[in-house]
Amino acid sequence: NEHFNQLCAFKAQNGNCCVSQNDAQNTSLVGWVNKQRLLRKNNSLNSNYIQQLNSIGFIWDNFDHAWYKIFDQLCAFKGHNRHCNVSRNDEQNKSLGQ
Repeated sequence: NEHFNQLCAFKAQNGNCCVSQNDAQNTSLVGWVNKQRLLRKNNSLNSNYIQQLNSIGFIWDNFDHAWYKIFDQLCAFKGHNRHCNVSRNDEQNKSLGQ
């Protein structure tokens, strides 16, 4: 599949499969990625395609992915500092202090 190969190349270049909705250089890929998410959400995506996308670390839900990424950072912060009260002025943890 041409789009899957484009996504693999995107991941090789960027280290992830998170194609931005605003990526003007990859408009075709953005549309294809959105379609895959919608098809899966509607239980219309072939299980082989789901497996193939999972094998490269495809993100099915950007919101959930972002939430868990920040949550993991907070857990690491708590493990190091023994609390979750991140200061807004903490330069190392800006995303947590917002």
